Amino acid sequence: MLMHHGIGLDRFNHLSRQRAVHALFECCCSVTWAEKIADGRPYPGHAALHTAADAELHALSAAGLERVFDSCVHETISERTVEELTRITRARITGMLGPEEGYPDY
Repeated sequence: MLMHHGIGLDRFNHLSRQRAVHALFECCCSVTWAEKIADGRPYPGHAALHTAADAELHALSAAGLERVFDSCVHETISERTVEELTRITRARITGMLGPEEGYPDY
């Protein structure tokens, strides 16, 4: 389980850079990737964050991608492609942020 689970986009946008990098590192075990995504804040919506995350995954070197794949030991991976990492990373980001519409009040 992620340490930063369901924090919401607004809170994510307002985290310190260090905390944002830490939260993102939980989603994709690449410091380079996490720093670039953290530095792109604030994001206006989930889609913008996912788009930036996807673009930075495609920008990782082959060695960087292999390190990220090696960190996915608890994931079901059909093939070692950037598209597969995109799927995994998007799911982890969604878990970090929670639902786009937020959680219901009880």
